[in-house]
Amino acid sequence: MGKNYVVTIARGFGSGGKEIASTLAKELGIHCYENRILTLASEYSGYDRARFLGADERLQGNKLVNALRSLPRTLNPKPHAEGFVSDQQLFQYQAEIIKNLAETESCVIVGKCADHILKGYDNVYSFYIEAPRAFCLKRIMKKMDIGEAEANQLISKTDKYRADYYKYYTGGNYWTNPVNYDMTLNSDKIGIEDCVKTIKQYLELKNCI
Repeated sequence: MGKNYVVTIARGFGSGGKEIASTLAKELGIHCYENRILTLASEYSGYDRARFLGADERLQGNKLVNALRSLPRTLNPKPHAEGFVSDQQLFQYQAEIIKNLAETESCVIVGKCADHILKGYDNVYSFYIEAPRAFCLKRIMKKMDIGEAEANQLISKTDKYRADYYKYYTGGNYWTNPVNYDMTLNSDKIGIEDCVKTIKQYLELKNCI
């Protein structure tokens, strides 16, 4: 107790993983980071690595955290209709932001290979959220106001993008491999609210909260 902790959430598109992450963060009184990490990394991706890590004081400690907090949060699902294209420099900046967060505050981080980036940290707890296609379809159709065919296509493309992204940046590991995570949860069988409760119970067992 007292030490900061990080929860990473990987999720299938439409599984409710982002909602689970946001609700969990709200109930724990900590921040949830997803697209804000990518946005901030993009802003600094024109800088060389040495400047990013050292000379630019805006990227150090709480100033980095404050910069992340100032960026807008998105609660709607974000599909990836295009194929995965690697950007090693952007990923490295993103990884440094994720490491900085893990060292400076308790938070929830969604996606971005955070479980892999932080695998050597003893204050990190990683979860994977998945659900059957029918459950994901229903959620995406409702949230995005689209038909079944389009929702099916978006789920397939987005999950493929996430799998390719994870495989590339982890050196061949599989995004859905349960050994990557402390726990894998089926949000259809367990329910969104009970997924949040289960993760909180796990953190209690680990004396984090």
